[in-house]
Amino acid sequence: MNTLCCTAPGQLTYGVEAMPDRRPNEAIVRIRRIGICGTDLHAYEGTQPYFSYPRILGHELAGEVVAIDGPTTFTPGDAVTIMPYFHCGHCIACRSGKPNCCQQMQVCGVHVDGGMREYLSVPVSSLLPGNGLSFDELALVEPLAIGAHGVRRAGVQSSEHVLVVGAGPIGLGVMEFARIAGGIVTTLDVNTSRLAFCQQQLQVPHVVDARSENPIEQIRAITNGDMPTVVIDATGSLKAIEQGFSYLAHGGRYVLVGLQKGEICVSHPEFHKREATLMSSRNATRADFDHVMTALATGQINPLTYITHRVSFEQVADAFESWLDPATGVIKAMVSVP
Repeated sequence: MNTLCCTAPGQLTYGVEAMPDRRPNEAIVRIRRIGICGTDLHAYEGTQPYFSYPRILGHELAGEVVAIDGPTTFTPGDAVTIMPYFHCGHCIACRSGKPNCCQQMQVCGVHVDGGMREYLSVPVSSLLPGNGLSFDELALVEPLAIGAHGVRRAGVQSSEHVLVVGAGPIGLGVMEFARIAGGIVTTLDVNTSRLAFCQQQLQVPHVVDARSENPIEQIRAITNGDMPTVVIDATGSLKAIEQGFSYLAHGGRYVLVGLQKGEICVSHPEFHKREATLMSSRNATRADFDHVMTALATGQINPLTYITHRVSFEQVADAFESWLDPATGVIKAMVSVP
C-alpha cells in the first residue's frame, strides 16, 4: 500500500509498505478521507510538542471496514470514522473514565503512525459507525469532538458569554458547540477573512479583530462590562494564551484547547483576584463523539462549509506547505484517497 511519511520537519516522503496484518480485536480500514489538522501542520513545521520523526500523519479519518477480528456488529463494507486515541485502560485516568488523557496515550498520527496511507489497522473499540453520514462528514467528526469536549469541560451554560480565541477548524467546532449549549459566542482572531467566515457561515453574533484598537474594550462592551465568564483558547499560540487571561470575567473559567511547547506566564494577582479556574482540554471521549454524530444527523451543524481545499492523496506532498500560509485562505483541507 502507498503511504506518506513526515520524515523530518518540512519533509514529506511517499513510500510503499506491506498491508497491515489483521490482529485480534482489530479492524483493517480502507482510508477514504483524511482531514488536515493544525496538529499535522505543527508537526510538519516542527512545533508539535508530542511529536517525533519519522511519523505517518493523519488522525481525522473516514473509511470503510475491509476486514475485522473479534465479536462486533461491524461488517466489511461499513462506513466508519475512528476515535484515534489509543488508551491503556488501566491508569488512573482510564479508571476514572477519562481515557482521553490516559497516562500512556497513543494518538494515531502523533505518537504512532496515522492514517495517511491506504489501509490502517485499529482496535475495533475505536470504530464508530457512519450512520448514513458522508465520508467528508465522518472525517470532520474528530475535530468537532475536540471542540465539543472543550465546551463540556467549560460547563457552558445558557446565555453566558463565551469568548473563543482562534477561528481555525478547532475553534469553529468550539463555537458551534458553545452555541448549541446556549452560550453567546464572541470570536477573537487576527485573520479578518476567518472572522468574516464565522459571521457569514456560523452566524457568530460577535467578532473582534485582535489587531484592532482596544480589543479588550470591545469585548467589555459586548458583555455589558462583565467580560466573558468562559474563555476558550483554540490557537496554540503562547502570546494568545497569555493574553487570554486578561479577557476573563471575575469568577470565570479559562479552558486551553490549543497547545504550545513552552511555559505559560500569568500575573498571579490578576488571576487570583478573579478566583478564576484554569483547565486544559485534551482530545475527546466517546460521549463527545456521540454528541457530534447526533448534531450532524439532526442538522444542528453543517461542517462541510469548513472544507476550503481538496486534494488527492498523490497531491498532498506538493500542497502541504501552502496550507501553513494564511494567505491561501485554508480553513480545512480534505484529502481523498482513491
